[in-house]
Amino acid sequence: MPFAEALFEDVRKRTADTVGVSREPYGTGEQTAVDAVARAGGELGLEIKHDPFGNVYLTMPGRDRSAPGWITGSHVDSVPLGGNFDGFAGVVAGLTALAAFRKAGLAPQFDVTVMGIRAEEASSWYGGAHDGHIGSRAALGLLPTAELDSAVQSRTGTSLREQMRKAGFDPDAVGRGKPYLDPARYCGYLELHIEQGPVLEARGFPVGVVTGIRGATRARSCQCIGSYTHSGAVPHEYRSDAVMAVVELVRELDLEWERVREDGGDLVFTVGKLYTDAKVHALTKVPGEANFVLDFRSQDDAILQQVRVAAERLALEIGQRRRVRFDLGSFSLHRPAAMDPEFRRTLLSGCQDLGIRAMEIPSGAGHDAQDFAHAGFRSAMIFVRNSHGSHNPDEAMAIGDFAFGTRLLAWKLLQGA
Repeated sequence: MPFAEALFEDVRKRTADTVGVSREPYGTGEQTAVDAVARAGGELGLEIKHDPFGNVYLTMPGRDRSAPGWITGSHVDSVPLGGNFDGFAGVVAGLTALAAFRKAGLAPQFDVTVMGIRAEEASSWYGGAHDGHIGSRAALGLLPTAELDSAVQSRTGTSLREQMRKAGFDPDAVGRGKPYLDPARYCGYLELHIEQGPVLEARGFPVGVVTGIRGATRARSCQCIGSYTHSGAVPHEYRSDAVMAVVELVRELDLEWERVREDGGDLVFTVGKLYTDAKVHALTKVPGEANFVLDFRSQDDAILQQVRVAAERLALEIGQRRRVRFDLGSFSLHRPAAMDPEFRRTLLSGCQDLGIRAMEIPSGAGHDAQDFAHAGFRSAMIFVRNSHGSHNPDEAMAIGDFAFGTRLLAWKLLQGA
């Protein structure tokens, strides 16, 4: 653990912001983390490579180099003013496992590659039509080239294509020829990550074995148009109040969520933005416009389709009744990703052998592991208990819990697929 603690602290200090850390995709903070990871890999004598998209690969040769090897890791970037462990813990865990192999004089049966992945959190920094997870999807051949231009840095107006090129990488390699990562070359992808919710903490487990990663259907630019009128002079039956209509829509979708849960379905629903126009709204005006987003997540494709249809139906009904017009725009779709059943069973068996208390748990957040699964890699995830949530500076992963997760990861990397 001293190796891990030193790497965590070094990168935290180098990427510290006013609070927490900020490691912007294809920016200085992310590059600092990549450089630190590469430096640590060099000190361990690992083979170091980079792909055209800036991802870094650190490989310990196995006894049989002709056989498919393991790939493990996670992302090195962060959200603005985020925590030090989100993503980065998975990269440090992979390197810590290889450092332990070196110290013990162990050579794995197959090559083990630790991957430091770029721009998983791109959605927190770049607006426009894109789905984040840039580094993994680029390496796996899943990134549409159009997203390089539609993703625009919220602060500077720079496109993702421009930013990648400015950082010294090759955005034109996206979608050109064969993917950089071929599932035939690997026996599987393993990702350790902090849990970003409260379940392990609440139930007293240091480690979780992930069953699957929820998919999502999202409407990012919803709008309700009514009429601006005087708040005191217009009776209820004549109003076209955009805020009241959106509130009713959100309430009805919340009830739909309850019905799905009561039927045993898996669903979470969030309205992460809801606002009126600050240039026009006022205390004494009936609001004539409201903007919002819809985010539905589930492990079930059919439920994602069901709630999207429900949202469109309810918007039409409420719009007619309240004399407003809803425009939900287009819904994006991220398909759910099930983790490999055999890997899950093996990891649970490993927990028993190593004396680690663990539970199976779904992931509500998206991860690079889902992209690997969609690209045909056998994939698995290990969650480590984390207090105070994630995407904030207060992430609190105990080093003892991290040790349990890393021990399980190392154990699996020494096994066959």
